[in-house]
Amino acid sequence: MASLTMIPTWSSFTSRNSRERMTSGNCHKRNCHKRFQGITAMRIEKPLEELYNVQVERNISKERVAELGVSRWSVWKTGKCKLPWDWHVDQLVYIEEGEVRVVPEGSQRYMQFVAGDLVRYPKWFEADLWFNGFYRERYSFRAYGE
Repeated sequence: MASLTMIPTWSSFTSRNSRERMTSGNCHKRNCHKRFQGITAMRIEKPLEELYNVQVERNISKERVAELGVSRWSVWKTGKCKLPWDWHVDQLVYIEEGEVRVVPEGSQRYMQFVAGDLVRYPKWFEADLWFNGFYRERYSFRAYGE
């Protein structure tokens, strides 16, 4: 003998008032939002690296460092400070020690790079650099497309 099973649906749990609002065509008017109170909008933001064309390789290998000839690059170091900076050419940076927070001009968000990261900043990029302590990098200026 076959049996019949009833499975409750979403509409089984709605109140009479919400059903009336849905069927009356007045959903665009006041109080319609109440039936969606459990749903929140999600804003998807692109990573800043993608927005500003900043390329990063995290924790690169010693082989990659040797391949790039990083030991022949210029050295720059600083202590705890904040610096406004703008790049007039592409710059490739290998962070040897410390960390930096890069806040692009006009942004409230930041990118964070740490020792072992290889970062390429694009020409005409402007940002504030925040250093929490001692920081040392090796850098090389690059021609476009290099």
